[in-house]
Amino acid sequence: MNDPKDAVRRGYDSIAERYNAWADSFETPEREWVEELLARLPPGATVLDLGCGGGRHAAQALAAVARYTGVDISRAQLRLARSRIPDGTFIEADATRVVFPPSSFDAVVSLFVFGHVPRSEQEPLLRQVARWLRPGGWFLGTLGTANAEDVFEDDWLGTPMFFASFDEAENERMLERAGLTVAEARVVPFDEPGHGLVRFMWVLATRAG
Repeated sequence: MNDPKDAVRRGYDSIAERYNAWADSFETPEREWVEELLARLPPGATVLDLGCGGGRHAAQALAAVARYTGVDISRAQLRLARSRIPDGTFIEADATRVVFPPSSFDAVVSLFVFGHVPRSEQEPLLRQVARWLRPGGWFLGTLGTANAEDVFEDDWLGTPMFFASFDEAENERMLERAGLTVAEARVVPFDEPGHGLVRFMWVLATRAG
């Protein structure tokens, strides 16, 4: 397998239920960061969830108070998301290829997605995020920190999967070049069952007015 997007789509289609059960079995910092974001949004905000997955807790919290649009490459994950967030708008698409008009959203959220995006496409995607945000809008995302070249794993939760990342310093440079001003960024380690200690860079950034 040599197509990263196909690996991610097929992988999550094949493990949608298993992935969601696994992800529910441990704590991540997402609740804290989502609350930070929501405190900064205006009433009736429009939010894009880029890589919404199965519509788990963060997605539901966003959809409860905002006009919610979820994008995901996995049809099976979107089926779960629609069942959990019946009032949301959902689009089956590759996050790096989906199209929205400029200044469409008050916030763009992308949790645990950039690690599945080829390195050459991560900065262009951040530039798109900045373009989709209204002036003063917010980006909440997680970025990998392992500085790992594009790589395919044969068995991740029982399926082949694609991963890629930069380190913290390069992440910060990419955000700046994309036109996003970081308000808060922290590398937060936590334990993933079956994978041990992992480190993601959590970022809350704004598009300058």
